[in-house]
Amino acid sequence: MSTDDEPTKTICPYCGVGCGIAVQQGDEPADVRFAPWGDAPVNEGRVCIKGGAATEVVAHEDRLTEPQIREDGELRAASWDEALSRVVAELERIRDEHGPDGMGFYSSSKVTNEENYLFQKLARRFGTNNVDNCTRMCHASTVYALGESLGAGAMTNSMADLRDAADVFWIQGANPGEQHPIANSQYFRQAVLDGATVVQVDPHANKTTESFDVAASDRHLHLQLEPGTDIPLLNVVLKTVLENDWVDEEFVAERTEGVADLRETLAGFDKEAAAEECGVPLADIERAAEVYATAENAAIFTGMGMSQHACGVDNVQNEINLALVTGNVGRPGTGVNPLRGQNNVQGASDVGAMPDVLPGYQPVDDDGAREGVEDVWGFEVPSEPGLTNVEITHSIGDTVHGLYVMGENPVMSEPNANRVADLLDETEFVVVQDIFPTETVEYADVVLPATSWAERGGTVTNTDRRVQRMRGVEKVHEETRHDFDILTEVGRRLFGADAGFDFDGPADIFAELREVCPIYHGMTYDALGEAGIHWPCYEPGDEGDQYLYADSFDTPSGLGQIEGVRHQPPRETPDEAYPLILTTARLEEHYNTGTMSRRSETLSRQHPENFVDVHPADAERYGVEDGDSVTLESRRGEITLTAHVTDAIKEGVVWTTPHFAAASGNVLTNDALDERAKIPEYKAAAVDVTVAAASDEAADD
Repeated sequence: MSTDDEPTKTICPYCGVGCGIAVQQGDEPADVRFAPWGDAPVNEGRVCIKGGAATEVVAHEDRLTEPQIREDGELRAASWDEALSRVVAELERIRDEHGPDGMGFYSSSKVTNEENYLFQKLARRFGTNNVDNCTRMCHASTVYALGESLGAGAMTNSMADLRDAADVFWIQGANPGEQHPIANSQYFRQAVLDGATVVQVDPHANKTTESFDVAASDRHLHLQLEPGTDIPLLNVVLKTVLENDWVDEEFVAERTEGVADLRETLAGFDKEAAAEECGVPLADIERAAEVYATAENAAIFTGMGMSQHACGVDNVQNEINLALVTGNVGRPGTGVNPLRGQNNVQGASDVGAMPDVLPGYQPVDDDGAREGVEDVWGFEVPSEPGLTNVEITHSIGDTVHGLYVMGENPVMSEPNANRVADLLDETEFVVVQDIFPTETVEYADVVLPATSWAERGGTVTNTDRRVQRMRGVEKVHEETRHDFDILTEVGRRLFGADAGFDFDGPADIFAELREVCPIYHGMTYDALGEAGIHWPCYEPGDEGDQYLYADSFDTPSGLGQIEGVRHQPPRETPDEAYPLILTTARLEEHYNTGTMSRRSETLSRQHPENFVDVHPADAERYGVEDGDSVTLESRRGEITLTAHVTDAIKEGVVWTTPHFAAASGNVLTNDALDERAKIPEYKAAAVDVTVAAASDEAADD
């Protein structure tokens, strides 16, 4: 390996913490290795197992290395000209035969802000708002509730000020110990060592429980509730706050509206019955309420355990209610803080890769916002919100006839995965732009090979709104192309040389993005430097806001919105045929659909196959022993996996992951949607468990 060149400083491709890492490339392009970045602004050189192994996928033998076209049912190699000509011809055909809404565009949190920006611009120039990204599957309800009630769908505070100022961390439906290891160890754990208290609300004891020793500590609390009972638990907390006069009356009077609705909602609320429904002792919930409400600074962290429900918006609204009535918003160490999943989930949403908003969360049906963007783009933008990604999939064969999928894997990531596969099989045309042959590639008519995270430049935005630059090394495979190069070429071929897709590179794209995205307007590519800048940044020279809403909220009235909510049970509840509740979550070493992690030797060997956690009482009831091969079955399908018998999960609940293609939990999950945010209900499905029948070969042995 050459040591003459300095390592290339970039951002880890996995979770939303935004850790800085470096890449060292040797004399051969395929010789790509991890290198430390000791003074990286977010992580100061520390990395988790994913970050340390991130370069293992860059030159993996499974990489897509040349364009492919499906012919007679099989994919064959093609030139870029042939592949792009096919893509453009099919997009034009679908638009002519079905109208522009006949296409659905899947954007990606795995690519940069500039690439997501180009992708949504391409969809809108095509004439549709049918463009979405995986935020819909993770935090759409969080974005919706925070946007409506406070003003912006993002963390209210930065990780640094939470570490330095928070006295209490209320962690509900999130598992930073597993899913955001560096944030957990470097920020949250440091605050705990300095005296902060943790209240963890989760049906499953996990690495967060272990990292703070929550279960064994007199100081910390773990409220191990039944899946789908977050609203009644928080209503117990809120009623306890009201009963004990722990309301910040001055803050509520001056900075909020709607508290009367909350009081009315809780007037006849039965705390004892609600605690029983949650499966948590009332005294523990009341103690947690006191810990949070009487702290000087208390911060809420929320995750997909809250958002991935058919009542996800109301789940998050109740967290907002708690923060507002206690005055825990608008200063350091407070707020409501969603911990985002992948590397650029926040950025993909910021730059408008969603069906109802333009860059900077400007509504597509707002005439003024749309006209401002149109002035820069030079074409009209559709005024009606488009379909979300799940709605796009469900509309295949009806209104949707083609898909453009960039860096996403809906066959694995969407709920009710068997149905998704069947629908993609019926789609007239599918183009997939990716780095590996995903499960979705099996349904592609054209495959476009992209460069990996380590080979591209651009910006990404982490979970606390920090926009940071990625820097790329030399391409490993000559025939791959950067996503922005592919998109600009498709745009020029579809719409002409002067249609607004002529860019020299990421810096050029970012310059236009700044024009149409108010929260990024004050940033320049050069000013981002190595430290990055938190949005909102409205004017050049601004350093960005470490925390939001110091003086007012970004709502029409300038006031934070309190709204009483009532319990809504999951759309699917246990019955005689399916007596258990399934909930799902990510593993530290594997990530989402496993496209990259399963191709990393370091990561894949941690959990080579999927498993299900079963409570000892349920194991005894169903004749399951630890290590047994068991079948989990829901109304939508079944998977076979290994049983782990553990009291980390509540009785009546089983827990598994979506990462493994051979046994993905999303074969079982429910595709019922939250009516407002359109997020699926991943976290509560009715299932049955049986010991798997031995194979004939095993029986012969």
